[in-house]
Amino acid sequence: MARAGRVSAWTGWVGFAGIVMILIGALNFFEGLIAVIRGQYYVHTADQILLVDFTTWGWILIVWGVIVFLAGLGLLSASTWSRWFTIIVAGLNIFIQLGFVGGAQYPLWALTVLALNVVVFYALTVRWDEAKRGLGGD
Repeated sequence: MARAGRVSAWTGWVGFAGIVMILIGALNFFEGLIAVIRGQYYVHTADQILLVDFTTWGWILIVWGVIVFLAGLGLLSASTWSRWFTIIVAGLNIFIQLGFVGGAQYPLWALTVLALNVVVFYALTVRWDEAKRGLGGD
């Protein structure tokens, strides 16, 4: 069987990573929306350091959610620029999430986001060329 006509299994990993980034972006957006609409929803404890109030952080998360969502859409196109952009965005998203919900109240959420970002990193760094050929990217 000719190898050129086969679609690699890694194509599915990159598609999955794109969908995961879209979901993470949507979750960031709604997390920020909750912080803007319901100012007392998130609780500040004495051991947390806040540089801005929760309403400002909510607006930051809304904008960040849109950026992460767009990175996921770009990743589904399998272009090389979107791969590198998504790697940078996923890396920054780890720090953003740890800064917002990585405190004592939401450890499960922080671990979930970290695990999803590791899956995205894996999909984007292992056998990208095979996946790109399967998706028909540049």
